[in-house]
Amino acid sequence: MSVVGRGRIVIWEGASLWMLEGEQASAELRPHAHHAIQITFQLKGSFEIGIASEKLTGPVTAVASDALHDFRASGAVAFLFIAPESSVGRALDKALFTDRPWADITNRLTGPLEELRQCFFSAGGEDDMLLLGRKAIESLPTADQQALPDPRVLRMLDYAHKHLDDVVTLPSAAAYVSLSDSRARHLFVAQTGLPFKTYVLWLRLQRAVALYAQGHTLTESAHDAGFADSAHFSRTFKKTFGLPAGALRLFHG
Repeated sequence: MSVVGRGRIVIWEGASLWMLEGEQASAELRPHAHHAIQITFQLKGSFEIGIASEKLTGPVTAVASDALHDFRASGAVAFLFIAPESSVGRALDKALFTDRPWADITNRLTGPLEELRQCFFSAGGEDDMLLLGRKAIESLPTADQQALPDPRVLRMLDYAHKHLDDVVTLPSAAAYVSLSDSRARHLFVAQTGLPFKTYVLWLRLQRAVALYAQGHTLTESAHDAGFADSAHFSRTFKKTFGLPAGALRLFHG
């Protein structure tokens, strides 16, 4: 498989930072949507995001959770992905996406942008990326916090996280919070915007990406995250991010 990008990924609770450089003159990702809020930083060259009949060129652009978009870039970019269920994610949704599924937030993140560029050009490691990712989140417009989700939904989220090594189903999560299947299904969709099964798949994808970024093979990452095989993981990765996982060459350490 042809490698189209290389770089590093760091993942922590509720967020991840990807710092990638194209191996070709330009890269293009087909229309796709992912559950995380995406903030794109222009590190070198340029990028363009197509969303809702708009063409966005950065240098720092936010895209809402589950918003269909395409992507083109030349040079290098950083992606900051934030879980929309987190307190930061819910605040961002309210602060940035009430009128449209995107926002230019360059003026709010000028400092983090320059620090990420310095990290990229100095070949900073994963510890540096983790620090800068956390600092970028602290700079986001989250002062106007939203209320937390329903406590039963929070417990369902926690249940899914803690039982990824098992078969996680809606009935098992519903029983855990003492709700009927139908009530749990309705409440979860109302609070998170997606079915419970889809959320569990997103968690498995996050785990597989984290393992792959740590140097595990695609097959090892897929199996340890609960995918049937590496092909299932790669298909899910492509559907979510617009390219196969094997098209990225990731470094770690």
